[in-house]
Amino acid sequence: MPTTSPARRAALRACAMAALALASGAASAQAWPSKPVTIVVPFAPGGGTDIGTRVVAQKLSQLWGQSVVVDNRGGAGGNVGLDIVARAKPDGYTLMTGNVGTQSINPTLYKKLSYNPDTAFTPIAQFAELPFVLAATTSLPAKNARELVALAKAQPDKVSYASSGSGGSPHLSGETFKIATGTKILHVPYKGGGAAMTDLIAGNVQLMFASVLELSGHIKAGKLKALAIAGKQRVAALPDVPTLEESGVTGAESGSWLGLLAPAGTPQAVVDKVAQDVRQVLAMPDVQQQLQAQGAVARFGTAAEFNALIASDRKRYARIITENNLSAD
Repeated sequence: MPTTSPARRAALRACAMAALALASGAASAQAWPSKPVTIVVPFAPGGGTDIGTRVVAQKLSQLWGQSVVVDNRGGAGGNVGLDIVARAKPDGYTLMTGNVGTQSINPTLYKKLSYNPDTAFTPIAQFAELPFVLAATTSLPAKNARELVALAKAQPDKVSYASSGSGGSPHLSGETFKIATGTKILHVPYKGGGAAMTDLIAGNVQLMFASVLELSGHIKAGKLKALAIAGKQRVAALPDVPTLEESGVTGAESGSWLGLLAPAGTPQAVVDKVAQDVRQVLAMPDVQQQLQAQGAVARFGTAAEFNALIASDRKRYARIITENNLSAD
């Protein structure tokens, strides 16, 4: 009776283990989800991150035949929610929506985090872009971005812009604009976007960068005027507003994006399934229309593309944070 050499037996065992792992992963993806899935939104209800997540979550729930619960866990610029997800069991039943602030700005802005931003999460897929609009109080003489640059250069530090707080994406959008245009515009930080918006409408400050979702209602009501879209293209919610680049301002593009992430260690088969289903959801015309109505753009990015986006924006904003000596600690 022929015998099998030790080397051959080891090779056969390795092949068997690999096949078992593949079968286990496939079975895991097929069985998942067998119960409700939670998507943590690290901000309060009603903002762009929350609304965009709910549009996608509703469709994922239909695809999966399971409830998808959107759990708002705001605080500390999103870090409270991220800490919860970082400590969650990596079984695919706790996911989260990250944006440019939580994934690309906070790792530099906050010197002490309870989690390691480089290793705590597994990117799954980007699902939306949230372009910012540069809005102005109605009394500002400038009617567009080009006129604003001319005005700011003629009157250094006389024009001011509001933000929801130092170090947030609206603040860094303003600093990006200043660097790109060589202007000196005074930053006025507020404790939250609501207070900033109130003073902008009252004319106590002249400018503000914020999401189209937050500002479009005031713009359409005539309480504010839009000077430019800070994203790559015009948005359906404000179709007549040109982009900064169309207005002759280059290198000042800013905004946010949304993407799903999972705790590190989540089975790859589950990560791949979620990404595949997100792609399917974003291809639905009604989803695209719902996101457009909120000033967002449906944008699918693979895990690798999403990871690269996080890294490139982190590098970009780290320079601005460092140069301005910003810190949230």
